[in-house]
Amino acid sequence: MDMIFKALGDPARRDILDRLRAKDAQTLSELEEHYEMTRFGVMKHLGVLEEAKLITTKKVGRFKYHYLNALPLQETIDRWIEPLLAKPAARGLLDLKAQLEGAANMTDKPDFRMETYIHCTQDALWNALTDPDLEAQYHFASDKVTRDGNIVTYHTPDGGVMLICTETELVPKTRISSTFEPKWDGPDMKTSRFDYLIEPQGTFCKLALEHYDIPAGQEGVADGWQRMLAGLKTFLETGKEAKFRYGS
Repeated sequence: MDMIFKALGDPARRDILDRLRAKDAQTLSELEEHYEMTRFGVMKHLGVLEEAKLITTKKVGRFKYHYLNALPLQETIDRWIEPLLAKPAARGLLDLKAQLEGAANMTDKPDFRMETYIHCTQDALWNALTDPDLEAQYHFASDKVTRDGNIVTYHTPDGGVMLICTETELVPKTRISSTFEPKWDGPDMKTSRFDYLIEPQGTFCKLALEHYDIPAGQEGVADGWQRMLAGLKTFLETGKEAKFRYGS
């Protein structure tokens, strides 16, 4: 927590976070264009932000892309605000820096990246991500999840289809690659793809979510991922149903 406050104490670092909030996945060269300081100075600020887990990075080829990871801020704020809230919100994700060497999509740059630590076994996390009955315990918008082979369908409360995910590659207990076919605004919504990356860390598991090829107009999926992964973490660590719904 001290590192977070230290990182936010400098106006240049706050400005970097603002720029990543406006446009994620920026390289050092893109960021340094906005500052009069030297390239080394910008690198130093990025290092402080990364150490505080306020940004996360992914290296693709010779480029290193930077992503805002604001979840530690939410956790810090909740330390004082949570007792005052009568309603739950999407929160609770812990910060981490996760990058699996040799993972798929190493030549691609994700449009959105989120990371967390979950206090659970690798088996428990894998089961929670692949068992539709368990997914229904923490998905913020779907009380019914069904599986037909490698096709996972998330249903709306009225019995319709909200989302279809077709798993394209599974590396047991390590990675899930899947399509992301939204249906909540009709059948013509464009398809994208995502990866879950899992790595055991002692009594914790390190989980990263990377979403690729997000079509214009679907940027709001980032909030949905935050709610879903917050539910996943809470569910695994408490054993109780956890749904961070909109408006709850």
